[in-house]
Amino acid sequence: MKAKHQRLSLAVLALAALIGAGLLAASALRDQAAYFYSPADLQRTSVAPGKQIRLGGMVADKSIVRAPDGVTIDFVVADGPATTKVRFRGIPPDLFTENSGVVAEGAFGPDGVFVADTILAKHDERYMPPELAKTEAGTKHK
Repeated sequence: MKAKHQRLSLAVLALAALIGAGLLAASALRDQAAYFYSPADLQRTSVAPGKQIRLGGMVADKSIVRAPDGVTIDFVVADGPATTKVRFRGIPPDLFTENSGVVAEGAFGPDGVFVADTILAKHDERYMPPELAKTEAGTKHK
């Protein structure tokens, strides 16, 4: 076999291996393509208990209940009319409040409650640090 044919064969083999690896990676990530599931998504699809996912939505008004142990928090994540009960054990971020966005990482327990390992509080695009908000409020009144 000539050297030219040998190089061409190796190039075709390498290209086939790259395409195969890409297809395997894409099929493995297919179910995790969404950054998080919303409560409405969870009503449409079933997630097996114990499977690690991200749940995102708004913390429902008057839903945060702190347990007497001081570290367990129960709350409801809402997405329009769809809701999901969540339990978190730990210290939540400072931005975690009712009527604010949240992404919780964890899994559903056997009782159907989402048990969060991590809570990520989200702010909207209108968020402004308090120092800057005071400065802007002062310039609006001039």
